Amino acid sequence: MKKSFSPSIASVDFDLRQLEVFCSVVKLGSFSKAGQAVHLAQASVSERIATLENMVGAKLLDRMGRAVAPTKAGELLYRHGLRLLELKEKASHEIQDFLGVKQGEIHIGASTIPGEYILPMVIGRFAKEYPLIRVVLTVADSEAIQTQVLQGNFEFGIIGRRSSTKKLVTHQLWEDDLVLVVPSWHRWAAKKEVTAQELADEPFISREAGSGTLSSLEEYLQHAGVKGISSLRVIAHLGTSTAVKEGVKAGAGVSILSSRAVDTELKTGMLKSLRIKGLPMSRHFYLIRDRRRTMSSLCLTLLDFLVAAPNQPEQIKRLAHAGAPRRRARQVVAPP
Repeated sequence: MKKSFSPSIASVDFDLRQLEVFCSVVKLGSFSKAGQAVHLAQASVSERIATLENMVGAKLLDRMGRAVAPTKAGELLYRHGLRLLELKEKASHEIQDFLGVKQGEIHIGASTIPGEYILPMVIGRFAKEYPLIRVVLTVADSEAIQTQVLQGNFEFGIIGRRSSTKKLVTHQLWEDDLVLVVPSWHRWAAKKEVTAQELADEPFISREAGSGTLSSLEEYLQHAGVKGISSLRVIAHLGTSTAVKEGVKAGAGVSILSSRAVDTELKTGMLKSLRIKGLPMSRHFYLIRDRRRTMSSLCLTLLDFLVAAPNQPEQIKRLAHAGAPRRRARQVVAPP
């Protein structure tokens, strides 16, 4: 028999575990995926949702085949639920911090170059210093990382371009050089530089839309007096620097990539790097976080590690939400 939900005279009540399960179902859009995330069987997830709906006195989820979507009441509870769970996590971290225990999990995101070529080494060093803190790193293009930070899925992100979004706090990190790369047997391999016009006539392999590398390249080409990426003979848009490198090594075309991404190939001689005449290309990576959210003490500990510098205390305070409690972690310089 189908249950009906009528307003209850008793006050609305629920516990945080039920709320955690409910928010996981809404976020993932699936009872089975939510079960995996919160380490419960699907039947247990369904039972907890049913109990929560009875306690709240309203239907919270619409089941549409395999898809699940929140009702209006569910949307309201989900918004407040995220805040409550965030406060719970914050309280736990602050108590651990007070007791001198650094333990927990931090979710961050990074674009391809910092995510694949810088952060793994830095996180490895961080893990030796704080073995009880787990860092969960997701790698995607700059645009996707920015979106995930705004949605609250990552405490912070590191991307290859400065964000213009007012909801984000941006902090400049490491410098990065962009270089033109060709196969070792290419006719340009012995050259030190080529002109922008010569580049425009050569088959070119590009990163995908949303990439910080592509965004920087677009700006530099326009400064050189050509019509950006549209002036090049682009034969393919590839999703990662690794894919672009493989295309260049196979002779499909040339490309402009981060020097960090091709360091090994340049040292072994598989690829050669050139400059574009009159166009020095460099950029920075930027740390971004949502200014509307309070940073956890664990996140601040990781930030200390990432951007340690003589003037770091004031920089960290500007990154953190106003009024966020904070204990100074031991400074550790971790150059990329």
